[in-house]
Amino acid sequence: MVVEGIPILGLLMEMGNAPLLVLKAPNGFVMCGYLNMETAEALGDAACMVRGVSDFEAMLQKEVLEVTRKAQELGISKGMKVREAILRLK
Repeated sequence: MVVEGIPILGLLMEMGNAPLLVLKAPNGFVMCGYLNMETAEALGDAACMVRGVSDFEAMLQKEVLEVTRKAQELGISKGMKVREAILRLK
């Protein structure tokens, strides 16, 4: 998929009660609440998290809830729309 001209790998895995979603950009990723922010932080990844999404379009419309330090260095902050965060992960 392409978001704002940036090639993005969208990963969706159907789980028991909700899907697991990841949008992987060239320099980081946006993840749903199934994944662990502490691990992303410990590994030095540029990552941010959203919750309450079931598809990629909903994910792009959400506001970022959590951010790693590496993502903050790229200018991503809590409350930013995911679509805007993707621009900073290019």
